[in-house]
Parts: sequence; structure tokens; C-alpha cells
Amino acid sequence: MTPPRRIVVDLASPHAAWCIPPEAVQRIRDALGTTWELVEVAAPAPSYGPGTPEAVAAARGAEVYLGHVVPASVVEAGRGKLRWVHTVTAGVGPSLPPLRGTPIVLTNSAAVHADPIADWAIAAIGYFARGLDRMREFQAAGRWAWADFAGFEVPVREFGELRLGVFGLGGIGSAVARRGIALGMSVAGVRRRPARGGPAGVRWVGGLSELPRLAAESDCLVIAAPHTAETRGAVTRTVLERLPPDAIVVNVSRGTLLDETALLDLIDASRLRGAALDVFAAEPLPAGHPFWRHPRVLVSPHVAAVTTRFWERETGLIVENIRRYLAGSPLANTVDLEAGY
Repeated sequence: MTPPRRIVVDLASPHAAWCIPPEAVQRIRDALGTTWELVEVAAPAPSYGPGTPEAVAAARGAEVYLGHVVPASVVEAGRGKLRWVHTVTAGVGPSLPPLRGTPIVLTNSAAVHADPIADWAIAAIGYFARGLDRMREFQAAGRWAWADFAGFEVPVREFGELRLGVFGLGGIGSAVARRGIALGMSVAGVRRRPARGGPAGVRWVGGLSELPRLAAESDCLVIAAPHTAETRGAVTRTVLERLPPDAIVVNVSRGTLLDETALLDLIDASRLRGAALDVFAAEPLPAGHPFWRHPRVLVSPHVAAVTTRFWERETGLIVENIRRYLAGSPLANTVDLEAGY
């Protein structure tokens, strides 16, 4: 009798937003049919780091692995049999090293996170553009600051007058761009392959070398590019200095793309209106870091992607890719292991 093919679902978590619900597991089971064995790992998977002993044991002889990240220990345990691995994250940096040089296909969940992260980015722009940060400050002081706003001492701008620059026009960046266009913003962007263009209505799309130009033409700069060797540290002091006065910086990518020291210097010098940061070079953000108490910095603990609809979208992606996998068709969201996205 032919042994069943095995898929490992390593998606338990102590955090409700990231713990796969039973109905999602059942949908995956139904999509596989009767010739597969689904092994659900009960032990909560660490966000980063080595796989749990239970996950490693399940990976031995497994053909498919679904996890938060793809630990090296899981790849080693599945060597020779493992053909497809999937991460429910958009960024794949921690999953890449053990997979490079192997025939294993890696897929990610970039498109799944696009809508909630784009919503967060637009909300963050509004927080500064409409002066909500100052309103909260005045409220805490018990001050009726009507004159500050009516006298334009607090700069307040409409969405329709803003120029939005998006660094990284992939799934997340394109979702940000579409929202900006719908709100009347003038939108431009840069991406690794500018020939792919952007959403309808984007003013222009350039390559990474045009990031300084993008900054110079952006009242709001949203960083949404993946972390790669090319993008690491790309938003330099020089790039930030090209931003117009009172510009807003939003980072929903990785803290490693942005010169945080230069950003802080420019905000303190009143060159920039403020920054909304969901990601940081060091996470968790260290105690005592100047960002924590800075009145012009919105600190978000890497939660821009959190939404109650995550597993609805994620399960849909997984089930679609199972259908493609069983049919021998190319998988959606396949990651280039060398490029890093």
C-alpha cells in the first residue's frame, strides 16, 4: 500500500491573530483529499529561530510544510522529500538561508498582508497631515487649541494636495498607491523592475537609482520595499534630506532600510513633519530609545498587518496553492531565493 503524502501545518501561536483556527485547518484538509496525511503541530511555533522538536519530527518524510517561518532544522529534517514550503509572513529573510541551493519552492504571504498594511499607512499619513498628533498633545495638556489651528501654527493639509511617494511597488506598495490615488493624491514610485509599472493612475515609476528624485517629489514617503542586499540602508540621510519641508515618512517594510538616526535628526531640526514607524532596526524597540517619547514619531509595535480577516485571506491563498500544486501548475507568491522576494 502506498503511504500517504504528508503536509505539516506548523501554525500554532500563543497570539490569537497568528494562531490558525480549526476551520482553516479543515479547509486545508478538504483541499488535499484522502491521499494525504495532515500533521498539525500543536506546539506554538517561535516567530524566529529553530523549529520545535515536534515540527522537526513531523518534517521527516514531509512533502509540504506550512509555517510562520521556515526553520533550518525543518529544512534539514525534510531533506530529500520536502518540495514546497510556505511562510505566512510577507518578509522571507529568516527563511532564505537554509533554502538557498535546494530545489525546494518557497511561497510567501505578501498579498495577504497588503490591504491591512496599506490601511495602516494611509491612517498614519492622516495622523500627521490632519494634525491629529497635535490634537492629542493639546488634549493631554487640557488646552483648547482653536487658535493654533485657525492661525495655521499647526500645519494641516488635505489628502488631495499631497504627493505620495512609494518605495517598493509590490503587493503592499501597490495597495498603498491605489488608496492614495483614490484619495486624490499624486502618486509616484520606485521598484526593482520599473518596467512592471504600477497601479493605474501612478504618475511615474522608476528604478532604485531614482529614489532621491522620488523623495524630492514626495510630501509623504512610504517605505514598502522588501529587505534585500540592494534595499538595505537605501533610505539614507541624503535621501531623507531631499524630502520637502514638513514631509511625512512612513515605514511598513523593515527598519534596516531606513537611516533611523538621520530621520530623528531631521525631525528634531523641524525639517520633517513626523514619522510613523511600524518596524525598527532593533525589535522590540529598546527601552529608552528616543522614538518612544518623541512627539513627532508614531511608534507601532510591528502590528500594521494585524487584522481579524487574516486567516480568511491566508487560508484562501494556501488552498489555491494546494490546488495548483496538485495540478502541477506554478504556485502563487513564489519567492526568488536569490533576490529575496
